[in-house]
Amino acid sequence: MVASVYPLILLFLSCLHLSKSQPFLGVNYGLTADNLPPPSASAKLLQSTTFQKVRLYGSDPAVIKALANTGIEIVIGASNGDVPGLASDPSFARSWVQTNVVPYYPASKIVLIAVGNEITTFGDNNLMSQLLPAMKNVQSALEAASLGGGKIKVSTVHVMSVLAGSDPPSAAVFKPEHADILKGLLEFNSETGSPFAVNPYPFFAYQDDRRPETLAYCLFQANPGRVDPKSNLKYMNMFDAQVDAVYSALNSMGFKDVEIVVAETGWPYKGDPDEAGATVENARAYNKNLIAHLKSGSGTPLMPGRVIDTYLFALYDENLKPGKGSERAFGLFRPDLTMTYDIGLTKTTTNNQTSMAPVSPTTPRLPPAAAPTRQTLPAPPQMILPSPVTPSDKNSGQTDVHNSTPRSASLAHICRSLSISTSMLFLSVLYALII
Repeated sequence: MVASVYPLILLFLSCLHLSKSQPFLGVNYGLTADNLPPPSASAKLLQSTTFQKVRLYGSDPAVIKALANTGIEIVIGASNGDVPGLASDPSFARSWVQTNVVPYYPASKIVLIAVGNEITTFGDNNLMSQLLPAMKNVQSALEAASLGGGKIKVSTVHVMSVLAGSDPPSAAVFKPEHADILKGLLEFNSETGSPFAVNPYPFFAYQDDRRPETLAYCLFQANPGRVDPKSNLKYMNMFDAQVDAVYSALNSMGFKDVEIVVAETGWPYKGDPDEAGATVENARAYNKNLIAHLKSGSGTPLMPGRVIDTYLFALYDENLKPGKGSERAFGLFRPDLTMTYDIGLTKTTTNNQTSMAPVSPTTPRLPPAAAPTRQTLPAPPQMILPSPVTPSDKNSGQTDVHNSTPRSASLAHICRSLSISTSMLFLSVLYALII
């Protein structure tokens, strides 16, 4: 009898481990600042959190070395300025890989190289045309270094504005002017198994539609939902709608099997007077509720049961970034390594999945106001989704991300649903069997 329950004990212990881990969750670690802690301190900070992945906007050797032997998956980037050289000169690509990858792998768990970042936003057709040759040369350089075959993948990062629209999600397509370039990139993604990485930001979509019910919709709060008239699917949050719009665009080009990765998403905790919703309360609500949504394993209406690998923006504020005030106010941690606000990221913290109350804006700024509730939310007119919006100047010249894994009906998905009471009952049954 005792021997027969050992497999159950092992299963239970595995579930406990998986329920605490968040293998889908990553964070962006930008360096456009003059007040950041040393990489060694940041590596220790990351190890104290539930983040399993980190995305760098370059290939800083000190950061990559600091992350060695931590088990944290690393995305490194080749800058937009490197794209022409990588595209035109295979030897430059080989040199880049020999300098930025080979000395650190596998101790530093580099999983993906993002070649360029949000290149379509600059309107430089010549640069866009060089993106695919650059990615191919980097891939060839990895293979020459025996790092191909899926060990390290190659991709690039896209803005949501690469779509012609996201209303409704099931009808979304890529902009016609980008179609030829994207087809080539998607063929590369499909052939190499690399992900299509994109940066959805409900915060920026909210700037175009500042109704209280839209804020609740963006923050994963109680709201009437928005129905896609084409698919008849109901959306309860903006994040799912934006991700499904990307899926629909991929499907429209015949690449629905290419995995989607969210390379960036987040919410600023402060901003300029005209940036509605940029408050600590809303930033906490968005990030905490997003993590809870991902952890539930529910997926999206068009991709049920699939958990998308998601990188939060960002580990720290970057005080030297240009642009609006919000660009310098996405940090989850301060330079002194304390939390800007608590969303349950530390491994010793019990994540409270209770939704945070959104804060409605007032004109012109947005001081905290009464939170909308299910009873008071007016129904949105015909469930219109704002077109996807990308932050202006967001991380220009920087980089990208990793790949997502369907987890429906998997052990991890089952284990995530275990509650404390269920666990105690399970242990009681085991104890009864043993004695």
